[in-house]
Parts: sequence; structure tokens; C-alpha cells
Amino acid sequence: MKAIQIVQPGEIKMVELETPILQEDEVLVKLHYVGFCGSDLNTYLGKNPMVKLPVIPGHEIGAVIESVGSKVPSTIKVGLPCTVNPYTNCSNCPSCRNGRPNACQFNETFGVQRNGAMAEYIAVPWSKVIIDADSQLSPKDFTLVEPMSVGFHAVSRGDISDLDIVMVIGCGMIGIGAIVRSVIRGATVIAVDMDDEKLALAKRLGAHHTINSKTENVTEVLKGLTNACGADVIIEAVGSPITYQMAINEVAFTGKVVCIGYAKSEIAFETKYFVQKELDIRGSRNAMPEDFRSVMKYLKRGTCPIDELISGIYKPDEAQQALIKWQEDPGKVFRLLIQF
Repeated sequence: MKAIQIVQPGEIKMVELETPILQEDEVLVKLHYVGFCGSDLNTYLGKNPMVKLPVIPGHEIGAVIESVGSKVPSTIKVGLPCTVNPYTNCSNCPSCRNGRPNACQFNETFGVQRNGAMAEYIAVPWSKVIIDADSQLSPKDFTLVEPMSVGFHAVSRGDISDLDIVMVIGCGMIGIGAIVRSVIRGATVIAVDMDDEKLALAKRLGAHHTINSKTENVTEVLKGLTNACGADVIIEAVGSPITYQMAINEVAFTGKVVCIGYAKSEIAFETKYFVQKELDIRGSRNAMPEDFRSVMKYLKRGTCPIDELISGIYKPDEAQQALIKWQEDPGKVFRLLIQF
């Protein structure tokens, strides 16, 4: 079978691999679409320290069940569309013992710490397969489930309710997920980004207000929207020193800051705000099964502009071209899909 491999920084090639041999507790899935995410782009650019090259990238999966092992539950049927939970968990570390396997200390994510899904077939434990029993979602729809679920999970980490004013910094794919989930929970949502097209999409998805941080003064606009109180919850979905500092500076007293983005350098904070505001600063990593299910429920509404969230679809031998496009204009890309 064909697979895509990042060989070294700046080089992708097609490789031929054996089709996986199915074990009795596994499911063989046929990949239809796999999305590139930011971690794949960083791997390609040589900026992902968690990756050992060469590696097969990809963990945003839209597939169909090809065959099942003898010990797979009967509810998982051949022909059903599906996605795959791409994380592992050890069951023994503090995170797993505390019921939060998404943050497993020894997690290995597809395409990062282990080979990913950009191949014609993958075999996975049946417990990691997420199906749509009534087949309302297509494999292409399913590629959006994992990245949106990361944003959904951040909203859960922030305990967001209808009483909250929520500011989401960054309207990429994960930020969009946080915006959608916050709107569903009834919060007043403020979207912040540097790109007017992304802000317009955030508005169509339910954001009540938008701020272009490149052309507007975030502090002043936020004061006007919150009676000078600041946002009750701020979700940082960019991962830069500027946006991390913005989150701490702009959150309300006794507010919450939820951190999704990875900053690539050390950040200096006015730590007095941690104490004076008595802040809750929470990390948010990956997603839980219920976050996957919540995204699927949302997508089944039929209101999500799925085609607007897919910035391009490429053939496997065009994978390097896709990443070059993303590298050249990162602000204009939501998700790029490889179609097998």
C-alpha cells in the first residue's frame, strides 16, 4: 500500500508498505481523507522536537471500516464511516488514574511519537474507532472531528456556561472549535484574530463580537464590550508570546485562562496578575471521547460550513506541495486534506 513519509525537514516522499495484518481485537480502516495539522507542518519544517524522523504524518482521519477482527463488537460493521482517536494512554500514570487519559504522561499521538495515518490502510484497536452508526457523516466530515474536538475540550476545561463572556484568541481550526462549543453553551463569545476572513467566519459560526488584533486595540475594544471588566474566560489557541501575554492581561479578575497553543520560546509574564486577579490558568491537551461525540453531534446539524474549513484537497503525491502552500501563507489555511 502507498503511504506518505516525512523523511527529513523539507522532504516528503511516497513509500510502499505492507498492508497491516489484522489482529483479533483490531479494525482495518481504509483511509479516504487525512488532514494535515500544525504539528505535521512543524515536523516538515524541522521544528517538532517530539518527532523522530522518518515518520508517517497525519492524525485527522476520515475513513471507512474495511474489515474487523474476531473479537471486535458487532456494532462496528464493515462499511461504516469512522474516525480514529489518535492518542494512546498507559492507564497507570497520574492523568490516566485521574480519569483524564487525554493528558496521559506517556501519550503517543499518530504522526508525532509514532507513525500516523497518511496511508491507504491502518489497523487500530477497536476501542479507538469512532463510528457514525447512522452514516450521516461522510469520511470528509470526519476529518474535522479531531481538530474541532481539541477546541471543544478547551471549553470543557474552562467550565464555560451561559453566564460567561469568552474571548477566543486565534480563529484557526482549533479556535473555531472553541468558538462553536462556547456558543452552544450559551456564552457571549468574542473572537480575536489578525485575519478579517477568519473573523468573518467566526461571526457566521456564532461569535457575537470580533476583534482584529492587527488593526484594533484589543484592550480598548474589550473594555467597551465588557464594561471594562475583561473576559471571564480566555482561550489561547495560537501559541505565541504576544497572545499568551494578552490572555493574562485581558482576563477578568478571578477569571480563567485556558491554554491550548504551544509557544516556541520562553515568555515573560507580569506574575502579579496571577495573584492579584486570583487566576485559574489551565492547560488543555488533546480531547476526550465525549468531545469527539459532541463535535459529531454538532456536525450532524448541517449548519457547519465544512467546505470553508477545508482549504484544499490534494493527492498523496502532492503532499509536499500542500505543506509548501501552508508554509507560504499560514494565515489563510484552516485544513488541508490528502485524499487516498
